[in-house]
Amino acid sequence: MASDAAAENYEFQKIVVSIGITLFILKFIAYFITGSAAVFTDAVESTVNVVAGIVCLYALYLSMKPVDLTHPRGYGKAETLSASAEGIMISVAGVLILIEAISEIRNPTPISNLDIGIVLLLVAALVNYAMGRAAIGKGRRNSSLALEATGRHLCTDTYSSIGLIGGLIVIMAASQLGHNIDWLDPALALVYGALILITGLRVVNKSLKDIMDTIDLETVNDVVNVLSENRTDDWIDIHSLKVSRRGNSIEVEMHITLPFNMTVKEAERQENILHDALSSRFQGNEVVMYIMPEQCRPYSCHQCSKGTCVERRHEFKRRIEWNPELLTQDSQHGTGFVALSDRGTKRN
Repeated sequence: MASDAAAENYEFQKIVVSIGITLFILKFIAYFITGSAAVFTDAVESTVNVVAGIVCLYALYLSMKPVDLTHPRGYGKAETLSASAEGIMISVAGVLILIEAISEIRNPTPISNLDIGIVLLLVAALVNYAMGRAAIGKGRRNSSLALEATGRHLCTDTYSSIGLIGGLIVIMAASQLGHNIDWLDPALALVYGALILITGLRVVNKSLKDIMDTIDLETVNDVVNVLSENRTDDWIDIHSLKVSRRGNSIEVEMHITLPFNMTVKEAERQENILHDALSSRFQGNEVVMYIMPEQCRPYSCHQCSKGTCVERRHEFKRRIEWNPELLTQDSQHGTGFVALSDRGTKRN
């Protein structure tokens, strides 16, 4: 069953696509009325909005599907692929707009009816901005990379459109005063194309990091803080910590050292405590945990504060203060010791 956040993202994206198609038609009407190269580039960019929006919608649909035999960790990566595709399309649109702008500079064409075109572009820009901010906010709350990428794209489209509108107003005012500065029209298109290209490359870069399972340090620190704040005497050691994202899911994998005589039932209770604590911290995200329980070793006694253990081999020294560097190491820890054998070998 799809999570509430995933279903909410999907329904919101339907609205984004519907409005995108409406604005696409509106901008091309503005282009046919004005014949402006700058307006044309804005209209072409709207084509990318529509196509990318549909791709994102399909990716969000896939991300709602539950795990199955061939996708044991779900379809969350579909959002990352969607963001990558959108970034590539934005970049290609930027290149095509640059080519068209250069061509227009060499062979300028007359423009007309700028007043009507400006009004249509202004309406489209305001709607785009409102949708973009809403998409970014919802994407952040629900940890949807695809929805956040769509929102950033729409906002960048708005900023560029405002710049184009300002330039068109200058051209129109100059024309009313008897001055011809139509060369500014393709120049605006040139700047617009460069901004679109930069935006596309940034989206691609972010999605590639997600494909490579690059996790931000802030998320890792949050996980470590949750573990430290909810730590009990039974959590003797944690190591091999790995944190990654798949769509709106946060995956936490770890090895945890538990008392040697702990029952399976009690170990499951400890796992539930961890899961509830992480779910509380990352509200709006689905937390998936993979825990490998390990029994304690003689060298673990140095950091175990349980006072009722009948198998204690060494006196308790101190608990290790957990931090990201320590918990991501691949072996069990010991205060002043390295886990090379059950006897323990003093750290150099």
